[in-house]
Amino acid sequence: MTGARLLGSGSALPKRVLTNADLAAQIDTSDEWIVERTGIRQRYIAGDDETTSTLAIAAARAAIDDAGIDASSIDLIILATATPDNTFPATATKVQHALGCNGGVAFDVAAVCSGFLYALATADSLLKTGMGTRALVIGAETFSRILDWEDRTTCVLFGDGAGAIVLEASDTGAAGDNDGPGILASRLHADGGQHDLLYVDGGPSTTQTVGHLRMKGREVFRHAVVNLASVLGEVIEEAGISVEDIDWVVPHQANARILDATARKLGIPREKVIITVDQHANTSAASVPLAFDVARRDGRIKSGDLVMFEAMGGGFTWGASLMRI
Repeated sequence: MTGARLLGSGSALPKRVLTNADLAAQIDTSDEWIVERTGIRQRYIAGDDETTSTLAIAAARAAIDDAGIDASSIDLIILATATPDNTFPATATKVQHALGCNGGVAFDVAAVCSGFLYALATADSLLKTGMGTRALVIGAETFSRILDWEDRTTCVLFGDGAGAIVLEASDTGAAGDNDGPGILASRLHADGGQHDLLYVDGGPSTTQTVGHLRMKGREVFRHAVVNLASVLGEVIEEAGISVEDIDWVVPHQANARILDATARKLGIPREKVIITVDQHANTSAASVPLAFDVARRDGRIKSGDLVMFEAMGGGFTWGASLMRI
């Protein structure tokens, strides 16, 4: 097989909605302050009975139903998350067992907000080499569990959720075949020298604790716009298309200002950018597949559309992938 085509998508959100007004009652902030700086109006927060695995399983089942297949036909599961249920085993194995497709490949990918892009490229590569025939690629997070709820500069930015897609090995979407469905091009990068700009101040090997998210927002913003514009350009060049050929951009939903700045830098009209950050906030590895599923289900993204995915996260890691739906 030479490619991987999309069969279906799904998503899941926790039951609890936390609005900006709710946050303003807990910390020194306001709806106006948050909206002006981020575009976020609300986010979903996992309850005691909701975990990364429960959200991932719900999103996976929705994607499988959308694909119209039996879960037992899935032989590859890759789950992107920075908030696994346990240090080990991989949360993907919990998803595998819940779906009843034990015996295939199942593992987690840790690339924070770029995790889904890393997982997508990995699944595409494994399907091409025959390591599987159908893959479930998931981004799922409960970032609320690693937030410092007294730090108004970070706790207002994030939420919980999950998104998933089902891919199938295919002989379409190969290099040079931009008309057939499939993943046409992907590019991934990392720069460990930027570790201290966005990280969690804990871990089993250092503090023996989970820790809290820490971020230098202005520096992250600057790197995000430059890195994302650059990697999008790389994918466009590799696929041999023009910016005008792209029907939709599904970006990591970090901040409305980053989305706008990146689109302007590339000359992409805002009406071609899928934006859900106002409703979901930053759900890290879940944000791209979650936004994609929303746009497919409301009818914006259709079969045959050329869709660009992009994200940047802690590490720094960043990447982009172009898919014909």
